[in-house]
Amino acid sequence: MSTRKTTSSRFAPLRVAALCFTLMMLAAACATASEITGYRVMREAVTDRAGRALWAVRGFKKDGMEHRLAVDAESFASYDLPAAQLFPVKDAPADSFRRTRLGRTVYRYTAPPYRLQNGGATRAESGADGLFLTVDLCPSKRPFERELFEAAEALGKGAPVPVPVAVMVSGLWLASHPEEVAYLKGEVAAGRLAVTWVNHSWHHHYDAKAPLAENFLLAPGTDLTAEVLHVEELLLARDLVPSPFFRFPGLVSDRAVMERLGELSLVPIGADAWLAKGEEPRRGSFVLVHGNGNEPKGIRLALPLLREKKPRLLPLAEAFAR
Repeated sequence: MSTRKTTSSRFAPLRVAALCFTLMMLAAACATASEITGYRVMREAVTDRAGRALWAVRGFKKDGMEHRLAVDAESFASYDLPAAQLFPVKDAPADSFRRTRLGRTVYRYTAPPYRLQNGGATRAESGADGLFLTVDLCPSKRPFERELFEAAEALGKGAPVPVPVAVMVSGLWLASHPEEVAYLKGEVAAGRLAVTWVNHSWHHHYDAKAPLAENFLLAPGTDLTAEVLHVEELLLARDLVPSPFFRFPGLVSDRAVMERLGELSLVPIGADAWLAKGEEPRRGSFVLVHGNGNEPKGIRLALPLLREKKPRLLPLAEAFAR
C-alpha cells in the first residue's frame, strides 16, 4: 500500500508554519537526548543472548551504535537493544510473524471492515476483570492533568506492582513538555506507574472545517509513515521505549492508513468509553481521557471513577488473547 501523496494548496501555509514549529520543538527536545539516526522499518525474527525469541521491527543508530527496537511477540513487551546482542533466526518461515500473538493481533485489527471512526481494537477481547486507562496527550499549551495520574497511582498504594496506564503521546506534545515527561519518567522509576508508551502521531493535525474523510491523518498530503516513525525516534532518544500500539488522532482512519499500520507492525487502539462523550465504562473497556488540559469534562468524570469506584486497571497488552 502506498502512503498518501495528494497535495492541496490550501494546506501549504499550515504545513510551513507547522514545520517551523516542529523544528524548533525538536531542537529543544533533543538538547539533552541521545542522537537517533538511520531510523528504518524492518521485521526480522531474532533471539537475544538468553535465547529469548523477539522480533526486530525497527533498526537505527543510537549515538552511533547500531540498535534494534525489538518486541516480544507473545508478551508485547518492547526493548531498545544493541544490535550486537541479537541474533537472526535462520530459515524462519515467511508467515512466522503472523502466527505469533502480536502478528495475529496486528492483522485482526487492521483488517476489514474499515470504519471511518473508532476502527481497530476498542475493548478487551475476553472478559478482562478491570479497565484499561488510556490517556491522550495531543498537542496542547494547557496545563498537564497531573491529578489524573495521581488518582491512578492511589489505586496501587500498598500493592507490590505499579499501576498500569497507557499514555497516547503525540510528538509535538512530547517535544514541548520536557517537565511533564520528566515527571512521568520519575513516577515509573519510583515504581508508582507502569506506562505503556503508545504512538499518537507527530502533528495530530486537525482542521475544524474539514470533513472527517479529509481530516486528522487523512488530510491531503499527510505522510503516515513519517507521522509514526518520528514519534518513535523521539521516544527512543529520551530513553522511552515505544509499544507496538498506535492510536489514530480523533480515532479517524481508513483502509489505506490501516493497511500501512499493519505493515509497521502496530495494533490500532480505539475506545469504547470516551468519558467526555458520555460513554460508560464496563469490564474490559478501553477508557479514553485527555491528560493535556484540552478536555476538562473527561477529567471531571475520570477522577470520581478512579477515586470512588476504584477500578482495577490493567496493562494494555492484557486486552488481547494469548
